[in-house]
Amino acid sequence: MNNKYIYTEFLKVLDSEKILTDAPMKNHTSFKAGGCADYLLIPDTEDEIKLIIEICKQNNVPYYIMGNGSNLLVKDKGYRGVIIKLGKNFSKCTLIDNDLDCQSGVFLSRLAKIALDNELSGFEFASGIPGTLGGAVTMNAGAYDGEMKDVLVSIRGLDMDGNIIELANGDLELGYRTSAVKKRNLVVLSAKIRLESGNKKKIKEKMEDFDERRKSKQPLELPSAGSAFKRPVGHYAGKLIEDSGLKGFAIGGAQVSTKHCGFIVNINSATAKDILDLIDHIIKTVKDNFNVILEPEVKIIGED
Repeated sequence: MNNKYIYTEFLKVLDSEKILTDAPMKNHTSFKAGGCADYLLIPDTEDEIKLIIEICKQNNVPYYIMGNGSNLLVKDKGYRGVIIKLGKNFSKCTLIDNDLDCQSGVFLSRLAKIALDNELSGFEFASGIPGTLGGAVTMNAGAYDGEMKDVLVSIRGLDMDGNIIELANGDLELGYRTSAVKKRNLVVLSAKIRLESGNKKKIKEKMEDFDERRKSKQPLELPSAGSAFKRPVGHYAGKLIEDSGLKGFAIGGAQVSTKHCGFIVNINSATAKDILDLIDHIIKTVKDNFNVILEPEVKIIGED
C-alpha cells in the first residue's frame, strides 16, 4: 500500500483531522486493548462513506466498518488497512409521528432517551445496551423483553458493490444475533424504527429497572465487550463457564468476570492476546466438561 498516495486520496474526501494514522484501537474499543490501525477514518455523510470504500477497492486496501467498538477486538499487531468509524459523527435522528429515522452511528442509549423524551414506548430494552444502531441491526441486538426485530421498519444499507439498497423488516432475516445485513456484508447507513405512544413515567420506570438489573449483574465498571459468547442452544454461556470452575480465572490482564462469567474483563492492561488466549481456554474447558462448543460474540480483526 502506497501510504502517501492513499493519504492524498483520502484528503480529497475528508478533512485531515478526520484521518487518523497509526491509530491505537484500544482508544476506540470498549475492551481498551489491541494494536493500531493503519488508518482510522471518521466520515460524516453517506457520500463520504461511499467514496472512501471506492478508494479502498480501487487500491486493494482492506477496510472494516465499525460503530463505537463495543463488540470489537483488534489483534495486537493491528489492522493493515482502513477502519471506518461510524459513531457520534454519523448519528442524526429525525422523528415523524412514532417513527424514528436515524443514522447508524447513533448510540442506543441516546435513541432510548429520544424515545423517552417523546413519550414513545418499545425501545426500553435497548436503553442500557452499549453500542450503536448499525451494530444493533446487524446482530439483532436484544435484552430482557425486546429485540431490534420488534421495532425495525426498514434499513438503508450499502452493498458490496457500493449500491444503496433498502430492506424492509421482513427481508432482514432477523434471528438470534444474526440478520441479512450480517450474511450479505451490508453496511447499515440508517434505520427506521417504529414505536408506540406511551406513558413517560412508565417508560422511565422500565428503563431504570432494566438499568438497575444490569448494574447488579454485569461488570459495567471494567472494560469489556459485553457478553463474550453467544448463548448456546439449551444452555447459558455464563453458567457453563462458572460450572467449569472458571469464575475469576485470568490470563495476563484478562479475566473471567467474578460478577458474571459470561463477561471477559480487562483488569490490568490486557493485551488482545491475553483476551484471545482466555477465550480459547474457556472454549476448550467448556467443551471438555459439557461437550458444548461456545461461539465468541466478539468480532476479532487484525494481525497476530
